[in-house]
Amino acid sequence: MTASSTASAPVPPTATPGGAPAGVTHPKTIKSFVRRAGRTTTGQAKAFEDFGPRYVLPYTPTQLDAAAAFGRAAPLVLEIGFGMGEATAHIARVRPDDNFLCCEVHEPGVGALLKRIGEQGLTNIRILQHDAVEVIDHMLPPDSLDGVHIFFPDPWHKKKHNKRRLIQPPLVAKLAARLKPGGYLHCATDWQPYAEQMLQVLSAEPSLQNTVSGFAPQPDYRPLTKFENRGLRLGHGVWDIVFLRRH
Repeated sequence: MTASSTASAPVPPTATPGGAPAGVTHPKTIKSFVRRAGRTTTGQAKAFEDFGPRYVLPYTPTQLDAAAAFGRAAPLVLEIGFGMGEATAHIARVRPDDNFLCCEVHEPGVGALLKRIGEQGLTNIRILQHDAVEVIDHMLPPDSLDGVHIFFPDPWHKKKHNKRRLIQPPLVAKLAARLKPGGYLHCATDWQPYAEQMLQVLSAEPSLQNTVSGFAPQPDYRPLTKFENRGLRLGHGVWDIVFLRRH
């Protein structure tokens, strides 16, 4: 999950990017992203103009009124870090009765998802271009989510960087508290050591229980992205982990 900020790319007035303080290599607080270089295309910039005002929500440190934000009451699923939005758009399309609140600070990714929203006529996605941890802390009350998706977060391959991984006990505890009883947390990664850590961390959270013994079969709603298909052709594995909030 990465983010970028380019001087030439328009940012919708409703978007408020978040980030670690300049010069801080290891922020003391959890962050759901790191900023990396990227460039917003003309098509993505046009999507910001056309669809940003409707589908990008402003970050405010107040409780989210999801029914007002989506224009309807429906099960609410939080996605943390959607990349270029390929899987997000697919899932929103095959699950039209669910609302998807999607956090991503990577500006080209936000533009790409807005473009997909326009092309596919999706109405059940809202985007927060802000650090997901602050969104969780300040906008999502306990027992407010029906599901959480975290697909292919940065694995931070080097052991000395493992502490930067998103899936850590403090964040999992925050997410578990905001899931409704019976709500689910679905993580996926193509890096086996990270998959094993995810399984260990989620298993240690007392309010969660695994849906299977070990890793889960890939749920029908999660598509194979181009990136994932390329990895599978190279012999890389993919691991899905699905836990439920205990009743």
